[in-house]
Amino acid sequence: EKGKPVFRFFQGVAEGMFYLTNMVMKFAPIGVFALIGVTISKFGLESLIPLGKLALSVYGTMIFFVIVILGLIAKFVGFNIFTLIKLLKEELILAFSTASSEAVLPKIMEKMEKAGCPKHIATFVIPTGYSFNLDGSTLYQALAAIFIAQMYGIDLSMYEQITLMLVLMITSKGIAGVPGVSFVVLLATLGTVGIPIEGLAFIAGIDRILDMGRTVVNVIGNSLAAIVISKWEGQFNPPSKKELEQQVS
Repeated sequence: EKGKPVFRFFQGVAEGMFYLTNMVMKFAPIGVFALIGVTISKFGLESLIPLGKLALSVYGTMIFFVIVILGLIAKFVGFNIFTLIKLLKEELILAFSTASSEAVLPKIMEKMEKAGCPKHIATFVIPTGYSFNLDGSTLYQALAAIFIAQMYGIDLSMYEQITLMLVLMITSKGIAGVPGVSFVVLLATLGTVGIPIEGLAFIAGIDRILDMGRTVVNVIGNSLAAIVISKWEGQFNPPSKKELEQQVS
């Protein structure tokens, strides 16, 4: 009872920050339209071809990461990655369309409990992972940073690329699961590794498209993390095959 006022205060602050973020994001399309308009006027319609290649590279990398890397981790703990994707299909569609993982947080925890994760593990691991286990965000930011470096003719050595990846892994911790947040992290990071931040204007037009993909990868990664931790703790209690098939359907 004594802690409730403190809880309500921080809850109110969080809701206020999300409200402000949503207000900013409502005007973001206007800014993006202006940025992409300037880009096309300076470089012509041909400038959209590299952006298309970037989008294909990002989505190709994310699909590979989910199926191969996360797939192997899921297999190691005795779970099928495709079953997990089918189980979360509605939440993944919502996360993809809104580019916000926050919108599906309650349903993700509920479904992972039904999949066999104890409530105390699911309700701790998944919200924590929303800030510290951001696979999709790191992949997107690394590829976007290398794309901008190549656009300016900056040849990054393998050491510099590894350094960039490590810096992005650190700077992406603690970010909110709201649309456009990866763009803000890139803005704060590129200057520290010698890449012109002006290049961000070039990818601003497709940032939302790429953001949608990274959100899906983040959600899958955090859901799988709950299963992995439950397995390690010896508390994973999956439903029968028939019950699991009913949940998936």
